[in-house]
Amino acid sequence: MPEVVFKVDQTKSMRDQDVPGHNRWHPDVPTVTTVKPGAEFRLETRDWTDCQVGNNDTANDVRDIDLTIPHMLSGPIGVEGAEPGDLLVVDILDLGPVPQQSGDAAGQGWGYTGIFAKANGGGFLTDYFPDAYKAIWDLHGQQAVSRHLPGIRYTGITHPGLFGTAPSAELLTRWNAREKALIDTDPNRVPPLAVPPDTNNALAGTATGDLATRITAEGARTVPARENGGNQDIKNMTRGSRAFFPVYVNDAKLSAGDLHFSQGDGEISFCGAIEMGGFIDFHVDLIKGGMETYGISTNPVFMPGNVEPRYTEYMSFIGVSVDHDTDTNFYMDATLAYRRACLNAIEYFKKFGYSGEQAYLLLGSAPIEGRISGIVDIPNACCSLYVPTAMFDFDVRPTAAGPVKADRGKCAVATA
Repeated sequence: MPEVVFKVDQTKSMRDQDVPGHNRWHPDVPTVTTVKPGAEFRLETRDWTDCQVGNNDTANDVRDIDLTIPHMLSGPIGVEGAEPGDLLVVDILDLGPVPQQSGDAAGQGWGYTGIFAKANGGGFLTDYFPDAYKAIWDLHGQQAVSRHLPGIRYTGITHPGLFGTAPSAELLTRWNAREKALIDTDPNRVPPLAVPPDTNNALAGTATGDLATRITAEGARTVPARENGGNQDIKNMTRGSRAFFPVYVNDAKLSAGDLHFSQGDGEISFCGAIEMGGFIDFHVDLIKGGMETYGISTNPVFMPGNVEPRYTEYMSFIGVSVDHDTDTNFYMDATLAYRRACLNAIEYFKKFGYSGEQAYLLLGSAPIEGRISGIVDIPNACCSLYVPTAMFDFDVRPTAAGPVKADRGKCAVATA
């Protein structure tokens, strides 16, 4: 097993670990250790919310999540010799839930998928599903089953939702300025257009005193993907993947967290993956001057691994850039087209007895394939959503006999 360079005790909050992680991006978060190019090492991680969600049958915990806490990241890990302008080569060797443990922390044999309330984060379909819901998944090797979505079993593509390098001070300033400008266009929007720096529950790693105060005041929230990688939520970035991250500071400062047992393309319910804590094994190397050499300056590049389920038959749902609720055409709007593909899939699975919320949870967590299928035929962009049929223990294909509707249980709901 690779050397564990960041340890996590799953019975303790990230801020109470012997070496705490961090939940803000800032160039001055201190490295916890430094490795040489060519090193292989393991990071242990907490669930992204620092385990605010429990293995129970209520969605009150999802409804009430304090979103100033995420994402809890393990690191930063310095890479000896890394300098601004280099590319950090990161191989994912292995990853998974917390090994050989059962317990109260997500990743200890179970994980969860949540629909966030519109008033607290929302999601891709928040205007259609404004309240909080949840599904608990039991993890069996590579497969997941849920008491909240009976009749479904699938093989997950396990991946880190979030990993990346530290921004430079100049890049951090640009992030905060451009996101503030976006927020200022509609400052009272619910959910907000972006989340600015916030000192509430900010964690600056091992920094103390004035340094910690400055990091928590200036640090960028980890919610979106940016130039440094970060919260990209790419389901195919799994075992065997190689990523090339721009280096903006000395030692690169690699951090990771937000592990997902499985996820559909888009992670549409915001907490749409099967969320968990666990471990991830990395190998790192450097390409000196690689940012200029390869023109990789604004976002990482990655090579997906070849580890994925062998699903061969799909139900594929299509959406175009038409708002069918108002019969309004939009010009080449791929976001709207993907939303409509998701809504079309949800309506279809409701015919088999699932609630809309259950279908929404399924699309966020299962290894569905989302694609931009047409982006040139004015006025309608066309997106498609591929759902593996083998996930279901009944036939979901259309037949002349019609759908077999049955009692499919219910997901966890929030109560007053």
